[in-house]
Amino acid sequence: MINVHSFESMGTFDGPGLRLVIFLQGCNFRCLYCANPDTISLKGGKSTEVEEIVRMALSQKSFFGKKGGITFSGGEPTLQARELIPLFHQLRKEGIHICVDTNGGTMNEEVKELFSLTDLVLLDIKEFNPDHHLTLTERGNAQTLSTAAYLEDNRRPLWIRYVLVPGYSDFEEDIIALCEHFQSYSMIQRIEILPYHTLGKHKYEALNKPYLLEDVKDNTPAQLEHARKLFSRYFPVVYVN
Repeated sequence: MINVHSFESMGTFDGPGLRLVIFLQGCNFRCLYCANPDTISLKGGKSTEVEEIVRMALSQKSFFGKKGGITFSGGEPTLQARELIPLFHQLRKEGIHICVDTNGGTMNEEVKELFSLTDLVLLDIKEFNPDHHLTLTERGNAQTLSTAAYLEDNRRPLWIRYVLVPGYSDFEEDIIALCEHFQSYSMIQRIEILPYHTLGKHKYEALNKPYLLEDVKDNTPAQLEHARKLFSRYFPVVYVN
C-alpha cells in the first residue's frame, strides 16, 4: 500500500510533458516555504493499492504522449521506497515514464533500487551553503549532495530544481558555488528555477500553524532573471518554471 496525499492529473510543472502527479504523505525536511505543509506528517493520507495507481496511470496514458508520464512528489517519495518498488516495476512494464521529485535527503539500498527504476530524478536542492540550508529546512544538505553524486555516478538523468527565496536562497555566492560544484556533471539535463510563492499560506492557517515567512515577498522579474543569468553561465538549459 502507498500512503498518498493527493493526485493531480495533466500536470505540466513536474517533469516533461503532461503528467499524472502523485503527492505522497510524509517528509523528512521542514522547509520554511513548504507549499504543502499538510503532506509533512507521516500520519494522514490515504492508503492506496499499487493496482489502483497502475489503473489510474493506464487510464491517462493516451494523454502522456511521447514525453509525459507519472511523477511521484510529496512530501518525500523516497520515504516510501520499499512500497514504491513493486509499483515502479509494474509501471515500467506498461511503458510509463517515471519521475521522482525528491529532496535527496534519504539514501539506502531500497532508495538505490528505486532510482534504478526511475527514468528522471527531479532533485530539489534547497541551498548549497550548509548553514543557509539548515536555516531554510531545519536539515543539513550533505546527503542531498551525496545523492546527486550517486545519481551522476550511476548514470541516472536528473534535473536540478532550485526555489529562489528572497533573503534565504538568493545569495549570489551560494548560487555560483552550487554551479561550480555541479558544472562537470554530465547527467544534469536542465536547471529549473522555481519562483517563491505564498500559494500554500492558507494551508498553514487551516492547520493552525504560523507561516514563518510572512514578510517575504514574491520574486521580482529582475531577481528571477538575475538568477537565470547566473545559472546560465554554467548550464546550457535553464528555465524559470
